[in-house]
Amino acid sequence: MQIEAIGLGLLISLFFSETLGLAAGGMVVPGYVALMLHHPLRIAGTIGVSLATLGALKLLSRHMFIYGRRRIVVVVMLGFVFGWLSRQLLVLNISETTIELQTIGFIIPGLIANWMERQGITRTLCVMVMTAVVVRMFLMIFHGGEILA
Repeated sequence: MQIEAIGLGLLISLFFSETLGLAAGGMVVPGYVALMLHHPLRIAGTIGVSLATLGALKLLSRHMFIYGRRRIVVVVMLGFVFGWLSRQLLVLNISETTIELQTIGFIIPGLIANWMERQGITRTLCVMVMTAVVVRMFLMIFHGGEILA
């Protein structure tokens, strides 16, 4: 299922990139987000970590030259660190309910932040969600309408 989701995500991301001129937060991101649509807190945690990564990148960019390969390495490393921290620290206990705002993977937040910096936060998130929903829809069609958990 994961292989299908990533493959469909690549294909649909390419389609949206060519037709709309917008990336879905990295080529593999929509496939992973599609698999996690039934975990909205993980998606929220991933977006939150991506925004923190973007903020840290902008802060670092004021004090050092970050461009080209260095920028992608820095943003993925920051996303990795913030993603790891989200798994360690972002557990909220609210009246017998545990809320975990973990990220989807460790690399995904950095990839999303990279595209947020390139094309804007709103555009990146809109195309990412739209692509993930289309991927999820095709996965459900391919698997006889069953809801993937």
